[in-house]
Amino acid sequence: MLPILALSTSSAFGGLITKQWYHGSWDCNIDGRPAKMVWQVVNDPQTSCHGDICSTTSGVKTIGWFSDNGAPWVRLGINPGTNGNRLKIRYMGQEPDNWYLDFVSHNTTAVGKTTWRGKQYPLSCWNRH
Repeated sequence: MLPILALSTSSAFGGLITKQWYHGSWDCNIDGRPAKMVWQVVNDPQTSCHGDICSTTSGVKTIGWFSDNGAPWVRLGINPGTNGNRLKIRYMGQEPDNWYLDFVSHNTTAVGKTTWRGKQYPLSCWNRH
């Protein structure tokens, strides 16, 4: 179980970020294998100091996790350029790489590609409500 799953998009964060289509829990298929993906909104405070005086501002961010065929969960990030129906993903495992998913609104699924050692593999996901 992911420690991050204990956090939620509670009302404390609700007004600070707009819910995106990829938020939540997903069942996936990565090159024929079952997988799971989770995207959540979490607290993201920022502290800056000038000498002995520090200040902290509050904020939120979206983070993700991915488990391929029951393997340990690996952190995911969101790459710049994500907008609309395209989610640009940064896989942050031992061999970081860039993935993407395109949201298919008529059946609430997402399809895209993963990359590993320069080769692309199909990725499809459906939201678990």
